[in-house]
Amino acid sequence: MVAITWIKPAGAEYASVRIGTDLLHASGLAIGAVPVPYHLHYTLTCGQDYVTRELSVRTYGEGWSRSLRLARDAGGSWQLTTEADGEAGLPAPGGDPAALAGVLDCDLGECPVTNTMPVLRHGLLSGGEPIDFAMAWVSVPALAVHVNAQRYTFLRQLPGTGGAVINYSSGDFSADVSFDKDGLVVDYPGLATRA
Repeated sequence: MVAITWIKPAGAEYASVRIGTDLLHASGLAIGAVPVPYHLHYTLTCGQDYVTRELSVRTYGEGWSRSLRLARDAGGSWQLTTEADGEAGLPAPGGDPAALAGVLDCDLGECPVTNTMPVLRHGLLSGGEPIDFAMAWVSVPALAVHVNAQRYTFLRQLPGTGGAVINYSSGDFSADVSFDKDGLVVDYPGLATRA
């Protein structure tokens, strides 16, 4: 089990992460201020090949709360369960689970842990060609779910650490992300830096 804290431009995150040969479990909490002040709690369970089995998230702020359970069964079908109380001026939580057909991973917005699964599954810490993914992207703090196209490109190894720098891109956004030997984010420019 590894305990990590990341400092973010408008908040912070703490996570406990357990990584096995091809399994990952994480739980964490985060605070943020954009687009509204919020607290967030999550648990993430991944099975064989670091494929998402379940992501449960709860966000809340002054006068509102939301929850999302995003689960993928052994046949690859996704289920979404949401709750929302109060008014935060945010988009509705959830989305269309049928749109997630073929998606293996979740990507919890602002959460560095969810960059780990594709990196480990495809051995990107030691090189390889660019790989394109479709992710079940979860916006924070709204908890709306959309399919998001992403690309991971190995750039270079970090000498003496076992880690690597991998470019993450989606749409017009791109960042060179540093990972440690376990595939956990050390520095994600513009998003989070490990404390």
